[in-house]
Amino acid sequence: MTLRDVAREAGVSYATASRAIHPGSRKVNEAARDRVLAVAMRLNYTPHFPAQAVAKGSTATVALTVSDIADPYFSLLAVGARAAADEAGLTLTLAMSGRDPGRELDIVRRLRGQRPRVIVVAGSRVAESPEREALVEELRAFERGGGRVALISQPDLPFPTVSLDNRGAGRQLAAALAERGYRRVAVISGPAGLRTSADRVDGLVSGAADAGIALARGDVVEAELTREGGHAGALALVERGLGGSDRLGGTRLGGSDRLGGSDGLNGVDVIVAVTDVMAVGAMSALRDAGVVPGRDVGVAGFDDIPMAVDVTPELTTVAAPLVSMGARAVRLALAGAAVPLSETAVTGVVVRASTPGPRQSPL
Repeated sequence: MTLRDVAREAGVSYATASRAIHPGSRKVNEAARDRVLAVAMRLNYTPHFPAQAVAKGSTATVALTVSDIADPYFSLLAVGARAAADEAGLTLTLAMSGRDPGRELDIVRRLRGQRPRVIVVAGSRVAESPEREALVEELRAFERGGGRVALISQPDLPFPTVSLDNRGAGRQLAAALAERGYRRVAVISGPAGLRTSADRVDGLVSGAADAGIALARGDVVEAELTREGGHAGALALVERGLGGSDRLGGTRLGGSDRLGGSDGLNGVDVIVAVTDVMAVGAMSALRDAGVVPGRDVGVAGFDDIPMAVDVTPELTTVAAPLVSMGARAVRLALAGAAVPLSETAVTGVVVRASTPGPRQSPL
C-alpha cells in the first residue's frame, strides 16, 4: 500500500495526500484532510519514515538529550520541549546521558544518523571536559547537514542556549535567608566539576559574604545530584556535629541542647542543597538523625519542582521556569540564526515553611 493508492482512493492529488498526512507549512482544507486520513486508516497505510528522512534530509522529530528523565528538573524541561514540538508538528524523542560527557557525545553522534529536525542538549557542562570540542564539531556537522541545534545549559558553546543565572540564583537565596535571620549556612553540593552546582555554590558564597552570613568552604559537602545524594550529604553534616533536639543512640548530637559551639558544624542554622531533589533527601536524613527540618535547622533548595510543596515542611527554593525553558529551546532552534545566541531565564526565591527563621526555633 502506497501514498499514491491513498490519494487515488480519496480522489485527491498525490501532493494533497502528502500534505494531509505530513502537515507542514502548506495547509490542506479540512474536508480533504479528513477524507485522506479516513482512507489511510481504512487501507492501513503507514508512512515510511526512513525513506522520508532520506528524501527530506530529516525526520519530523525533535531529539532532546537530558541527564536523567527521573530527575524532575529534566522531566519538566521535556514537558516544555514536547509542547513546542507539538506546535511545530514535530514529535519529541528522548535520550539520557547519565551526566556522562562521553555518553552525551555518543548520543549526539547516533542522533545525527537518525536525522532529527532538531537536537536539544540539556544538562550542565562539565568543567574541562575532554569531549567539549568533539561535541561542538558533531553539532556543527549536524547543522551543516540542515539540522538545528539548541542547548539548555551554560552559555559557553557556540549554539543558541537557554540558561539559568545560577550564580545569581545563589546570591538571591543567600540574601533571602539572611532576611529570615539565618547566620550560618552549610551546603550540599554536586560532584566537583559540574558547572551548575559549582555556580550555585559560588553564588551562595558571594551572597553570604554580602549579607553577613557565615559560609566557609569547609561547610560544603559533595554528593550526587539525587535524592540519595542529598540524604548522604546531610548525614555527612550530622557526623560533623550538626545537632538537634532529639537524641540519637542515647547521646545528643553536637554535645549540646542547642546548635552551637565552635567545633565541627555546630552553629549551622540552615542547610542549602543545590537541587530540590537533594534537599528532599537531606530532610529525610535529618529526621533519621533526630533533627527536625524547619524547626531545628532550616533547609532550602533550587529549581521549585512540584515535590517542593508535597514535602513537610514545604521547601524554600529558587524557582526556575523549567517548562518554559524547554519550550524556548525548541523554538530557538527552529527559528535559526535570526535569534539571539543565548537567553537567560529569570529566577526568584520562594520562601516556605522549611525556613521559618532561627528565632522561631526552640534552639
